Amino acid sequence: MSLHPAGASTAAPLPPSPSGTPLLGHMRVLRKDPLTFLQAQVRQYGDVVRVHIGPASLVVVAHPDGVRHVLQDQARRYGKRTRGFAALRELLGHGLLTSEGSFWLRQRRLAQPAFHRQRLAGFARTMVGAASDLASELESRADAGVAFNVAEDCMRLTLRIASATLFGQDVSGAWHDIADAMGRVQVFTYKRLTQALPIPRRLPLPTHRRFERDTHTLDRVVRGIIETRRRDTGEHHDLLQMMLEQHDADTGERMSDTQLRDEVLTMLLAGHETTANALSWTFMLLSQHPSVRRDVEAELAQALGGRAPTDEDLPRLALTRRVVDESLRLYPPAWSLSRVAVEDDVIGGFRIPKGTYLLLSPWVTHRHPRVWDNPEGFDPDRFLPEHEQERPRFAWFPFGGGPRQCIGNQFALMELVLVLATMLQRVRLNLTPGQVIRPAAAITLRPRPGVWVTATRVR
Repeated sequence: MSLHPAGASTAAPLPPSPSGTPLLGHMRVLRKDPLTFLQAQVRQYGDVVRVHIGPASLVVVAHPDGVRHVLQDQARRYGKRTRGFAALRELLGHGLLTSEGSFWLRQRRLAQPAFHRQRLAGFARTMVGAASDLASELESRADAGVAFNVAEDCMRLTLRIASATLFGQDVSGAWHDIADAMGRVQVFTYKRLTQALPIPRRLPLPTHRRFERDTHTLDRVVRGIIETRRRDTGEHHDLLQMMLEQHDADTGERMSDTQLRDEVLTMLLAGHETTANALSWTFMLLSQHPSVRRDVEAELAQALGGRAPTDEDLPRLALTRRVVDESLRLYPPAWSLSRVAVEDDVIGGFRIPKGTYLLLSPWVTHRHPRVWDNPEGFDPDRFLPEHEQERPRFAWFPFGGGPRQCIGNQFALMELVLVLATMLQRVRLNLTPGQVIRPAAAITLRPRPGVWVTATRVR
C-alpha cells in the first residue's frame, strides 16, 4: 500500500465511496451486517474507502500498512475522540480505554505493573485452577449426556479469573446478571454510534431507561468490589490496591470514587468479555476441525503428560498458541477500532482531512485476500515463524497496536493458552448438530445464539 509522507499535498482526492440511502447513508446495513458490508466495500473500492452514517463519513482503512500508519507511525495525528468512544464513555466514563493525553498516560503507567511478566506466574495459577474447576463441571455434564452453551461457561470462567487476579475477589456468582446487562449495553452502544443523528440520552425513551438499569447493575458489582476492599485491612498487591493507593505527588489527592469506578469497570469488562468470546470461538473451531484438535491433544499429552500446565510450559505449547492466534484472526473479539484525524494527512494516495473519522477493522484486515492465503480457512500453521515473517506487521492486530495497544494482551494470550491446555486434556467439546453460529458484531464479536455443545471425557 502506498503511503504518502505526513503533510503531503492536499490535492490528493478523497477516498472513493459507494452510494447510500439519502439522509441515512449506510446506517441500516452497518447495523444489520457490518462485517459483510465492510468486506464487500474494500473488495470493490480498495483499501481506503468512505462509508456514510447520516451526514457523517467514516473512512475504512483496510491494508496492514495503512493500519500501521494510523496506529503506530503517525499515531500522534490520530486521536480517540470519535463517536464510538463517546458512546463507550456513556458506560465506561473516563477509564483507561476511553481517556486520552496526559491523563491516559498517567493511568496507563499506574496499571502497567499489574501486567508485568513477573506477576503473570501468579496469575497463571489462578487461571489454571479456575479452568480445572470448570473442566470438572464439564466432565459431570459429559456423564449426564446433556447439551449446554459453552459460551456462558466461558463468560463465567473469565469473569472469575479477571476479578480474582486484578481485584482479589471472585464475582463470578454475578456472571449471569453481568453478561445479560453487558449484552444489552453493547447493542445499545453500537446503535448509538451508528445513529445518523444521535438522540440525547436525557430523553425518557424505553431504550434509555433500559440502559440506565443495565448500567446500574454493572455499577453495583463494581462498587461492591471497591467497598469490599476498603473494608479489608489485609495486605494486597493487585491492580485494585494500586489504584486505591495512587495519589498526586503535589497535592496528595487520591483517585476519586468516580474515577475508581471507571477504571475498575473498564478492566473488569475488558478483562473478561473479549477473552470469553475468544474461548467460545476457539471451542467452535476445534470442533469443526477435529484433526487440528487431535494434534493439539497430542501436543498436550507429550508436553504435560496429564498434569496441569504452568506458565513455564507455554513455550512447549506452540500449536496450542497457534490455534489461539488463528482463532483471534478469524474471530477477533474487538472487531473494530476508531480514530479521528487531528491533522490533515494522506493514506494510500487519498486525502484524510482533519476531523475525519477512521475505522480500522481487524475482521476486515484479518480476512484481506491480498494479505492472507485462503483467508476464510482455519489454518493454525499460518502462524509458524517462517510464515509470519512473510506478512506485514499489522496483518494481525486483535489487540490494536502502537502506543494504545491493549495493556492486557499478554495476560489474555497466556489465559487463553492455559485454559485450553487445562480443559482439552480432560474434555472434548462437540458442536450439537444443525446449529448455525453467526458473529454478532456490536462492541465485541459474540457468537449468536451461543456455542451449544456436548462433552465427552478425554481421560
